Amino acid sequence: MKRKGYIAVLAMCMALAAAGCGDEDKAKESSTGTTETQQEVENQEAESQEPEEKDPEGGTRLVSVDSVEKYITIGEYKGMVLDNTVEEVTDEDVENQVLQNLKEKAEEVTAKSASVETGDTVTINFVGTKDGVAFEGGTANNYDVTIGDGKMIPGFEDGIIGMKIGETKEVPVTFPENYQKAEMAGVEAVFQITLQNFRRPPELTDEWAAANTDFGTAEEYRASVRSQLETSAQAQAESSLRTTAWTTVYTNSEVMEYPQEDIDNAVAEFKRQAQSYAQQGNMELEDFVESQGVSMEDFEEQCLQYAQAKVKQDLIIQGIMDAEGMTLEDEESLAIQDQLVQQYGAGDLATLIDTYGQEAVDESIGLVRVENFIIANASFEQGDAEQAADAAGEGDGTQADAAAEGDAVQTDAAAEGETVPAEGGDAQTDVGEAAQGDNAGEGETPQADPAAESGDAQADSTDTQQ
Repeated sequence: MKRKGYIAVLAMCMALAAAGCGDEDKAKESSTGTTETQQEVENQEAESQEPEEKDPEGGTRLVSVDSVEKYITIGEYKGMVLDNTVEEVTDEDVENQVLQNLKEKAEEVTAKSASVETGDTVTINFVGTKDGVAFEGGTANNYDVTIGDGKMIPGFEDGIIGMKIGETKEVPVTFPENYQKAEMAGVEAVFQITLQNFRRPPELTDEWAAANTDFGTAEEYRASVRSQLETSAQAQAESSLRTTAWTTVYTNSEVMEYPQEDIDNAVAEFKRQAQSYAQQGNMELEDFVESQGVSMEDFEEQCLQYAQAKVKQDLIIQGIMDAEGMTLEDEESLAIQDQLVQQYGAGDLATLIDTYGQEAVDESIGLVRVENFIIANASFEQGDAEQAADAAGEGDGTQADAAAEGDAVQTDAAAEGETVPAEGGDAQTDVGEAAQGDNAGEGETPQADPAAESGDAQADSTDTQQ
């Protein structure tokens, strides 16, 4: 099969956390910035979900059975040893981030006497020739290159240093021996390069900081960058802690039998998702599935794999909640619910449910609740009690964000048989493209390039990239 990544997208309805983004702005975009068609699809999904399961006392359950003991043996979730180390932010980290920030504030250089320096971003036209004949993939217009980034083949960027606006220069290069296109490996070529314009990052001075930031001096600005990096490191550590806690329990749990009603509901849910995205792209389900390089036979198998992994997750969450006297309606769960509303910029619970569905919201609350309990009852190899308390939701209320980093995507990983990165927000965008046939069976561009969105330049210039 060419692609299976769409499974992580279609499985988004498994839990709100699996559809989350890594920061609050992206979370808001995910819930409020969808297209009208996407919103309609999501509303249809929410309306088509199965009714909530209720326990005998009227509480909401994630599974159809009153007791999970017959169905699963849950791995040890108390007394786990976890690592909550927070990566130290170094002076080098700060300077690198400052340089990146300044690069994003680069201003066009207009002086005719000015020439390109390392660190400048240039816009160029170029034609590559081998033995005097232009070769395929060696020509581009309006192509952006940042000098010193090392994105191009050796010698290409260095040859631009010292050029002035409007200047044309021939730059000889030798393609690397291990170049991915065998016909160009070790080949000597010449690129005729014309410099159209270039931008230069400003120098961080007190004057620049006062004029362009909320800080009065360069050192105050550096201190703010350090603070942001430290906050990011803390969030990453918490996310890693939560992912490890949940994944360990999930992996060490063994399903003895799947409740058939839950499997059937999950299979139907997966198929509804696929059908919805097929409709979004004006495609039949079979055409949509095949556009992803997947046969219908494999699709049916993936439906079952997804369902089994989803039900396993729900059995674990429900089993731990039952054993520890937790419900989805108790005080802590309601607090998590409020945090999810805030985290996803939904405004209120009704909007959150309309967007993602009641089942997904309930599963997310349960997941975060169980993670909190696992962490609160763990010991730690490194770090301190305060960090552990924050990660367990007793600190600044960031546990919803940490969960949004992809803990619930364990179901996706199990369905795929491989590790799936938790980028649910981006995946939501990808499925829109896939549904419209943009990626239908197409091969992926083999090189990474900073000008990947520069129009025809990307299509025509792959041979200049490393």
